[in-house]
Amino acid sequence: MRNLKFTVLSSLAAALIFVCASQAGAEQSGEWISLFNGKDLCGWAQVNCAKETFTVRDGMIICTGIPTGVLRTDRMYENYVLELEWRHMKQGGNAGLFVHSDALPARGQPFTRSIEVQVMDGNAGDIFSIHGASMTPYKLHPRGPGNKRSLPAKDTMNPAGEWNHYKVISRNGTLTLYVNGEVVNWAYDCDPRKGYICLESEGSEIHFRNLKIMELPSSHPPMAEIATRAEGFKALYTGLDLRNWKQNPGHEGHWVADNWRIKYDGKSEAEPHEEKNLWSEKSYRNFELIVDWRQPGEAVVDTVPVILPDGSYIIDEQTGQPKKVPVMDAGDSGIYLRGSSKAQINIWNWPIGSGEFYGYRLDQSMAPAVRAGVTPILNADRPIGQWNRFHITMIDDRVTVALNGRTVIDDALLPGVPPTGPIALQHHGDLLEFANVFIKELP
Repeated sequence: MRNLKFTVLSSLAAALIFVCASQAGAEQSGEWISLFNGKDLCGWAQVNCAKETFTVRDGMIICTGIPTGVLRTDRMYENYVLELEWRHMKQGGNAGLFVHSDALPARGQPFTRSIEVQVMDGNAGDIFSIHGASMTPYKLHPRGPGNKRSLPAKDTMNPAGEWNHYKVISRNGTLTLYVNGEVVNWAYDCDPRKGYICLESEGSEIHFRNLKIMELPSSHPPMAEIATRAEGFKALYTGLDLRNWKQNPGHEGHWVADNWRIKYDGKSEAEPHEEKNLWSEKSYRNFELIVDWRQPGEAVVDTVPVILPDGSYIIDEQTGQPKKVPVMDAGDSGIYLRGSSKAQINIWNWPIGSGEFYGYRLDQSMAPAVRAGVTPILNADRPIGQWNRFHITMIDDRVTVALNGRTVIDDALLPGVPPTGPIALQHHGDLLEFANVFIKELP
């Protein structure tokens, strides 16, 4: 038995030595590249925060913590050794380091799908997946197997006001974390295992410095394990205020910037009526537009017409009027394209679903193919109160609308649509919330 025990321990020791030696050899195979030049944010992309959220001072990246959001690298990384230093400026400060991240925030969230390495005063070093990413903790969580957060083996964090050093090794879907020189945590089976690196803003001031990376050989992961790219998008909402949108005195207290969300109470006092909408300052021609939205109001029972795939109504044989069915209704809104109320993408609770172009569908002067084309192919709305995402592509007089990842309007023709114009979030007298408003201009 003693010989067997000695053999097992020897084998484990040899394996540990082999892993350490392999890791050391891997680290020596690349060269260190600075991720921060100490002067500006070259190499980084502002995602969903204001330009003053992340700034540079005295060789540091200074994050105010307001609004909630992220700053990311301008390219993806897979296998690497990443080192950085950080310090919180007050007790209880919270932030994070995201790895293997998507380019844009998840639907209805200020953060991206990614693996988060916790940067919290008093609780540094946790590793966990967020918003659709996945991983396996290195040990069972005290709360049971349902909790996938990997807790650090020990607390080696320095208190608020002092610098802490992180070293993250990413290799083939496995993360190893060192805090102030000691290995404290691991995460396995990371998915995605290639993506952007992000610094998180979450409510309190934090400083970062000495960010550098050494890339290691790729394992050539399949596309399914690579984060989602989204190059060229610009945030139209900063999380701090309504810059980029026309400021009408009648909007005050009604269209409100509330951290990462735009909230609307349905009661703008602007005149005339079209000015109650929230209009972008800039006009756009061809573009991709992403808008998250939800209806936070209380739903009530209403009766609404049933729309056929060709855009017409089902007619009740007895009354000769459109047949109506009961629905739970939480209000109405929409997205105006190119300054046109006719080119409005509907947000509502009718059975046909959101995404319909009401003005074109009801215009009897339009060809049947046009009216059918602006009628949703399917209902892709999520339940009332939950977040939805429009991804709209407008090129010349053609538009495609995806709702929650499903195409509801496919290359529809909009005859007579203006060649250019602003975007509007529609006033319809109902409670609405919007978030993650991004635009990418196209040729």
